[in-house]
Amino acid sequence: MLEYIRTITRRRDETGASAVEYGMLVAGIAALIVAIVFVMGGMIKSSFSKTCGVVSSKGSASATC
Repeated sequence: MLEYIRTITRRRDETGASAVEYGMLVAGIAALIVAIVFVMGGMIKSSFSKTCGVVSSKGSASATC
């Protein structure tokens, strides 16, 4: 009976916990990157549109933006 209690209460191998923690960390970083892209996407698009407009108005070739 004593051996059975020792078997039940023995610490189990927890090597898989670090993989789960790394997975959560990667998921958090990915979510942060997606949020930043959505927040700053409009500003970046308008910046590229302005640059394209300036380049196409100064050059002789017609560019579509």
